[in-house]
Amino acid sequence: MTQKSIAPYGSWKSPITATAIASESFGLAQVAIDGDDLYWTETRPWEGGRSVIVRQSTDGEKSDVTPAGFNVRNRVHEYGGGTFTVHNGVVYFTNDSDQRVYAHRAGEAPIPLTPDDSRRYADLEVDQRHNRILCVCEDHSQPDEEPTNTVVAIDINGGEIETVAQGNDFYSSPRVSPNGDRVCWLAWDHPNMPWDETELWVADVDKDGRPANAQLVAGYDGESNGEPLWSPNGTLYFVSDRTGWWNLYRWDDGDSVTNVCPMEAEFTGPQWQFGGARYGFASANEIICSYTQDGFWHIARIDSRSGELEPFDLPFTDLARGALKVGNGWAAFISGSPTQPKSVVKLDLKSGAHTVVVESSSLDVDASYFSVPEGIEFPTEGGETAHAFYYPPTNPDFEAPSEERPPMIVISHGGPTGATSGTLDLETQFWTSRGFAVLDVNYGGSTGYGTEYRRRLNGSWGIVDLDDCVNGARYAVSTGRADGDRLIVRGSSAGGYTTLACLAFRDVFKAGASHYGIGDLETLARDTHKFESRYLDSLIGPYPAERDVYVQRSPIHYVDDITCPVILFQGLEDEIVPPDQAETMVEAVKRKGIPVAYVPFEGEQHGFRKAESIEAALHSELYFYSQVFGFDLAEQVDPVPIHNLTS
Repeated sequence: MTQKSIAPYGSWKSPITATAIASESFGLAQVAIDGDDLYWTETRPWEGGRSVIVRQSTDGEKSDVTPAGFNVRNRVHEYGGGTFTVHNGVVYFTNDSDQRVYAHRAGEAPIPLTPDDSRRYADLEVDQRHNRILCVCEDHSQPDEEPTNTVVAIDINGGEIETVAQGNDFYSSPRVSPNGDRVCWLAWDHPNMPWDETELWVADVDKDGRPANAQLVAGYDGESNGEPLWSPNGTLYFVSDRTGWWNLYRWDDGDSVTNVCPMEAEFTGPQWQFGGARYGFASANEIICSYTQDGFWHIARIDSRSGELEPFDLPFTDLARGALKVGNGWAAFISGSPTQPKSVVKLDLKSGAHTVVVESSSLDVDASYFSVPEGIEFPTEGGETAHAFYYPPTNPDFEAPSEERPPMIVISHGGPTGATSGTLDLETQFWTSRGFAVLDVNYGGSTGYGTEYRRRLNGSWGIVDLDDCVNGARYAVSTGRADGDRLIVRGSSAGGYTTLACLAFRDVFKAGASHYGIGDLETLARDTHKFESRYLDSLIGPYPAERDVYVQRSPIHYVDDITCPVILFQGLEDEIVPPDQAETMVEAVKRKGIPVAYVPFEGEQHGFRKAESIEAALHSELYFYSQVFGFDLAEQVDPVPIHNLTS
């Protein structure tokens, strides 16, 4: 065995480079099955973040479906999703540059089905009986007003667009029954988000394809419903949190609704994007599903008659949104494990054997460099318990001096209604393989732990999340997992807000990194897009009635209380968190005399997609920490200007 070199934490040389993460990794999203062919999307940083549909045919050959010049993406709700569907070999997809729906037959150029106007489309569903596409439409034709959302039907031959459902503020999940005689959809209104309260509607479809006799199936009592899906025999299933957990239900017509498999587990997640698919049907009575318990996802089969659940023996611990589909004797999903990146996986339903079709990273690194997370629970305010994944510094070539404890990065995930997972994330491994510990926190308000835990953040964003990050950090220090003098808080989007708020309102962290984070909650309440325009009503309170609370919890107003260095990253085309928030925060911190760095990216939006942006962000952050904490780097990186830093 090779003797390890002794080097301070943070100074370890790692084969997990920023260049490799940016150029040898890509995003995986939606999957679809058409006959025996499997489809999925890849978001490729080396192509400027372009999303491409890929097909694996029955002979196992993989090929790009999307021709050059097209980018499979939509911007309904800004976050998009449900970008494509496939039927009888024809791919229907939304294109980013013009937001139109296209039909693409093999060997031919894509044909637009919708006009080039101000409308956007998402959540595509083929209605074979009526030769049309059902989808959500978002109309931006009135720039001074909120866009209008509806469910529409697009004629595949003529492109005529008819309205199927209208009148609510939001819609999702239009799904047609197998024989085409019924259609369902989800609807909700301001100020609710889809994880707060949604309605599930079902309507008959007449001979001309028009809905009739619409009835409310679920959504009477403040419940969150999601993922409606028709079984092969025309029975409607959906997910609801009416018992305190997102469980799977069956609608037996009339008012009869049955919990198929009652469990203290969640069979879905928050609907930030369209096209969610976390279960499907192998037959009328056999459901292939996914569920999460204690932060880990599982794949299982359910007998819908008995409710018996049988998990598959698989190594995977996470499931991507919109990423489980069932074919004839097999299923496909996107999943990963602590030592395997997110991958497209095929599962033989009879034998239980699985095959990895494609991995989201081609990085060839021995697994000994990967830090395997430990799921931990720790005490927090009010006698409550919170959850996190702890990643110890891991590198087979190095160890730190025996008396040293590692610097630790506390990550606050985005959303804030969301969750982190223990699946291999190369950005996390970038830090752990260099000698940082990482604590990835599922603070109160996170999903996957039941409705009560998810609602812990209601009225308390900027309090509960901060307390849980702080108490998680203190727990790690008290148990010898981290150096209390080198605690870093880091987050993106809503997690960036938690980062800035921790620096302004808590005196625990010694540095922070905000990626497109929120400094001014009032600006977010006034200026953000329709989907999230009332999100803060539940997290903080109605605006402007509760303006004082918004001011009290906005870090921008408490810059004088920030006493440690901070670096901010921002996409200059971000419509969700406008760049002026970061710029205002930077100028305020600069005036205070606190070390601060600002790294803006041209052409980037809410989340960085380009390889050069991803690489530069990692290098800049690493350089920033090396300067703040005074350790040498094992690699050459471009310096980033740090205002007010004295040597």
